[in-house]
Amino acid sequence: MTKAVLISNAASIYDDLPEDRYHFPRQYLKRMEAIAGDWIIYYESRRNGGRKAYYATAQIKDIQQDLKRSDHYYAYMANYLEFEIPVPFKEGNGYYETSLLKPDGTVNPGKAISAVRHITEEEYQLILQAGFAYIIGENLPEQDSQSISLPGFSEEQETFDRPITQQIINRPFRDQAFREAVRTAYDKTCAFTGLKLINGGGRPEVQAAHIRPVADKGPDSVRNGLALSGTVHWMFDRGLISLNDDYKIIKAGNGIPEAMDRLLLPSGQMMLPERPEYHPAMSYLKYHREQVFKC
Repeated sequence: MTKAVLISNAASIYDDLPEDRYHFPRQYLKRMEAIAGDWIIYYESRRNGGRKAYYATAQIKDIQQDLKRSDHYYAYMANYLEFEIPVPFKEGNGYYETSLLKPDGTVNPGKAISAVRHITEEEYQLILQAGFAYIIGENLPEQDSQSISLPGFSEEQETFDRPITQQIINRPFRDQAFREAVRTAYDKTCAFTGLKLINGGGRPEVQAAHIRPVADKGPDSVRNGLALSGTVHWMFDRGLISLNDDYKIIKAGNGIPEAMDRLLLPSGQMMLPERPEYHPAMSYLKYHREQVFKC
């Protein structure tokens, strides 16, 4: 099996929705077919203000031709999961993708702009370790570890845990990763009330809500998430409140208790994450209004 890095930017000209599909031209078909069924890392280049960082992982479940453009294809994804904090292209003097390096240790720019780049199992594991560092530290056992060596990385960065590829398909791990990614995107602040509450242990009280529930095939994507306080989360899950396509808070026709209504931002406009790639996706909001909201 082969793993890969796929470039996907928020301002892409392609019909991408990374948690669901990756759109690409025929020139990359053979490379994509080589990784069908295996795992990939999404990378955002610096184009149009991009972060120049690895930001998520997913598994390719199928590749199909674009019926509207015969020279393009779609890779459909499963098990998409975003990192809490994007992983920089370069850490200190080290690079995760060693195949991009020239003999003198500098990056080959021609290779680096390729939208589909194969990587080794070890490189994939090391990026995952960095992306899920907080969660791995809390959940994974120390046994079954193996050392790898990549150019420029210090010894403490050369260990990865073999079980991580099994962990990222397990619900407890995914729930925690989703929660951390959503909280970080919203700066630990409730999107509907503007409240940022931190408990005595230094942990945020805000919760992470799925817009389209996991039980109804909702992905663990920040675009399918909202940072909400406990009471507001309960109201949202029960369809008492929702959002329109302008990110305005809408309320159920039979109303909500006045005490709860006073919790919501007076403007009626939700607080959006700073970065547009984290804004709720229209398709998930539409699903919530049509299937969950008690209009």
